[in-house]
Amino acid sequence: MKHSSSCFLLWLTLAGLNATRADVIPGPLFSDGAVLQRDKPVSVWGKADRGEKIVVTFADQRRETTADADGRWVILLDPLATSGVGANLIIAGKNTVTLHDVVVGEVWLCSGQSNMEFAVSRTTQAKQEIAAAHFSLLRQVKIARAVAENPTDDAKTTGWKSATPETVGEFTAVGYFFARDLHLKLGVPIGLVHSSWGGTPVESWMSPAALASDSAFKVVFERWQQTVAAYPRAKEAYEPLLAAWSTAEAAAKAKGSPAHDAYLKKNPRPRAPRGPGDPWTPTGLFNGMINPLLPYAVRGILWYQGESNAERASEYHALFAKLITSWRAHFGQGDVPFYWVSLANYKPVEDQGGRTYAFLREAQTQTLSLPNTGQALAIDIGDPNDIHPTNKQEVGRRLALLAKHRVYHIVGDDTGPTFASVTREGNALRVRFTHGSGGLIAHDKPLQSLEIAGADRVYQPATGVIDRDSLLVSSPAVKQPVAVRYAWQNAPEANLYNGAGLPTVPFRSDNW
Repeated sequence: MKHSSSCFLLWLTLAGLNATRADVIPGPLFSDGAVLQRDKPVSVWGKADRGEKIVVTFADQRRETTADADGRWVILLDPLATSGVGANLIIAGKNTVTLHDVVVGEVWLCSGQSNMEFAVSRTTQAKQEIAAAHFSLLRQVKIARAVAENPTDDAKTTGWKSATPETVGEFTAVGYFFARDLHLKLGVPIGLVHSSWGGTPVESWMSPAALASDSAFKVVFERWQQTVAAYPRAKEAYEPLLAAWSTAEAAAKAKGSPAHDAYLKKNPRPRAPRGPGDPWTPTGLFNGMINPLLPYAVRGILWYQGESNAERASEYHALFAKLITSWRAHFGQGDVPFYWVSLANYKPVEDQGGRTYAFLREAQTQTLSLPNTGQALAIDIGDPNDIHPTNKQEVGRRLALLAKHRVYHIVGDDTGPTFASVTREGNALRVRFTHGSGGLIAHDKPLQSLEIAGADRVYQPATGVIDRDSLLVSSPAVKQPVAVRYAWQNAPEANLYNGAGLPTVPFRSDNW
């Protein structure tokens, strides 16, 4: 009898395993409330048993396929018309999965580091913004943080959530304000696929194929190998530091909140050394947080990242450009719009008087040479003392200007004055711009953050006189100027705008 019971339990266990294997499992973005991209083919995919017949039904379309030898399947739906009326998307194999309240509109992928991760709950006037969020057709799905050594198909998500006072506080603020602007203008569902991780470098978001595509990128792997090799010793040194800090922190906490706050301000928690499984692992975040999203149909991509690469700005342009071209290739939807945020004005602790951010911004601007790209500036709306400025409303608005003009063909300015050329006029330099719509304007005070240099390459503070859509720059200290630059610091006072109120892109005319 005991033997029979054991056999029965074993049979139940095996039966359960077989039943689990037989289940059709949709890809991670396919859940209740999903937003599908309109007006282009839509891929629906997932896993099942090898050879299992899969049927997908949605919006009067019925498509079928068979799972391959690895149990993977993908079905391509014909382009879908806009629909704000939720419908069922049915995936049937040996079992049936029904996704409820699926709508069709515009889908944007939001990625990057902490300023993209920055939530609505932390923004300026957060309480008012949260209370006003009643947009059932503006939805976000957030991808859980994950580092993977190799590309994976799986990802954990929050599921799709509509923007309501109960949920919107956790939305990406930049993405939300961008999407809200579009939703109010277009009147269609907007879906945000939010996959970001604070404090991460661009190389973590690049695919293995992208990082292997250029011998110049070998240095990335070499640095990481050195980091991993040094990890055991670094961890050994870190542990007593953390223990001492924790003891002192507990003592300060016992004295009350003021003492605890004062301690934390002067004594931040020691940073753990980087090593295996760290989010800085090259390709690690692409593998774990982007690859599982492929090939979801999207209209475009928003990116806010760069702070973690500022100390190696000379590498950034090539890495960033490769990220863009490779993501487009992986998504397989052509040159989808890719818009990013130029780094805000900020004084890094390690470079208070320097220009590391200026060079990183330049690397971002250079990447505009790729087709279908755009850049929203934040040079005038940051906080020199906080790497996370709270005015994400204006950042989202400026990104939305790019999309409204370039994707949705709504007439309007989307870019501030951009350096075009410089010529010598006596002891001054005349600077000309593109996108100087309505003429140049210096807000609030005389034009700030201008410098010129002579043949000695020593820059001196300069003054600028606005002449409609050009600028005449001079300095008594430079009699024969040869080069000019504007807002070329980490946290410049940048107050030159065009008539549309968009700030001038920081620039330099030299390549020294």
